[in-house]
Amino acid sequence: MLERADSYEALYRNFRWALPDRFNIGVAVSDRWAAGEPDRTALLEYGAEGEPVRMSFGELSRQSNALANALGRQGVGRGDRVALLLPQSFETAIAHVAIYKLGAIAVPLALLFGVEALEYRLQTAGVKAVVTNAKGVAKLKGIRGRLPGLELVVSADGADTDTLDFHRMVVDHEPVFEAVDTTPDHPSMMIFTSGTTGPPKGALHGHRVLIGHLPGVQFHHEFFPQPGDLAWTPADWAWAGGLLNLLLPSLYFGVPVAFGKFEKFDPEAALGLVEKMGVRNAFIPPTALRMLKSVSGIRRRFDLKLRTVGSAGEALGRETYEWAKDELGLTVNEFYGQTECNIVLSSCAALGVSRGGAIGKPSPGHEVAIIDAEGQKMPAGEIGQIAVRRPDPVMFLGYWQNEVATRQKFIGDWMTTGDQGITDQDGYVSFFGRDDDVITSAGFRIGPGEIEDCLTGHPAIALAAAVGKPDALRTEIVKAYVVLRDGFSPSDELAAEIKNFVRERLSAHEYPREVAFVDSMPLTTTGKVIRRIFRDRARHEIED
Repeated sequence: MLERADSYEALYRNFRWALPDRFNIGVAVSDRWAAGEPDRTALLEYGAEGEPVRMSFGELSRQSNALANALGRQGVGRGDRVALLLPQSFETAIAHVAIYKLGAIAVPLALLFGVEALEYRLQTAGVKAVVTNAKGVAKLKGIRGRLPGLELVVSADGADTDTLDFHRMVVDHEPVFEAVDTTPDHPSMMIFTSGTTGPPKGALHGHRVLIGHLPGVQFHHEFFPQPGDLAWTPADWAWAGGLLNLLLPSLYFGVPVAFGKFEKFDPEAALGLVEKMGVRNAFIPPTALRMLKSVSGIRRRFDLKLRTVGSAGEALGRETYEWAKDELGLTVNEFYGQTECNIVLSSCAALGVSRGGAIGKPSPGHEVAIIDAEGQKMPAGEIGQIAVRRPDPVMFLGYWQNEVATRQKFIGDWMTTGDQGITDQDGYVSFFGRDDDVITSAGFRIGPGEIEDCLTGHPAIALAAAVGKPDALRTEIVKAYVVLRDGFSPSDELAAEIKNFVRERLSAHEYPREVAFVDSMPLTTTGKVIRRIFRDRARHEIED
């Protein structure tokens, strides 16, 4: 537990890791609570009509034990990779816990993946079993013949000729299971990187990854848990953000987790869930927060009980930070991490660690610095790469079957992130941009995040991406691609207005010299803008 302190400096200085000799995520998030408080609420399924459907920790423990027995009898054991291709659901949580208890390796995958993306990940991970639903089964039919290692498919929507019934397996097997003995370093899960800059890689984590997340979660949720806390996120549990920023840490702390089965993020529906369920603690990625801006009169129309909101995945930005203060009535605690090493920088408004436009400061237990290409720390005010020093409990074990990429991730004991950042005189770190996203124009290095944040402050713009377009005079110019809000139409006059809007608020070298209107924004399954698509488009404009 993160002990309260009078200041951030005291909290950070006094924190010490205490990893146990033996640790299993499945036991920690279900059996530990089931043993003493079996009726304690673990999960709550939201429905717009009627009462929420509840699952206790005792039921989570029993059903995960039964599924572990069933999978074990089908030949799944320690070290086997088991993919989860499911939405937020009871079955997803049960399957995660069962896999960890078996000593197998969970491979969470998003149902939004197309067939090619899915096949790539299943092949790369060498998956032996998949737990999915009817939608996932349909996607697998066309590629299963090309996956010789895939021996077992389990569906939450019932059996067919090539698929076993999830619920029948649970009913037919004993609800008692002795979890495999695991240490904090035994592999527990493989989460694929988002693929914003290249082919996704499987980041392999040990069971200690959950322990490594705990102080960071407690920090940005302001000494979580507090009496009455109840957690929710719109982020897919297949993403490290949904799984490790909220679901598993909340269950570890005995905090109920609410969920709803939304096909896509709907701001009105999300606010309805938060209101009806009495959500107190939310992890809401920046893209989703920006989409909430489309809802007018939030505090007047919705009776929200929110105590804390954390946000990460891309830069939140000052505009959205200030909007949340006004419209949600609280300070969003921005934090930072990667699939490989998460929640290493964070904010905590309760301790005064909060600044619009900044990620925050190093989370308790993590050493983070801005370094140069040789691994030397950069002084405040100079741009360099955000890096995390090893050893660190939250850090990945390595990329799956890719030792070269794992070695390239480090400069000495610094794990590099590929993200450019800058530290101010007060120790706050600001995100500048991915290495590939930084724009070089007339000698200036420009981070796209600040421009995009400014763009979304314009009343006509819902989402925005800023990239560098090759230019003979300036090396690159800033080009903006924007999605308009309902009620606005593209025009030369609006494009000129947008350019001036940014120029007046930022600077003459940062404003977009070109503005393009697009119908939609290409996003990863984690909600990050895929800027490389627009970079390629801008380059092709030059070539054409």
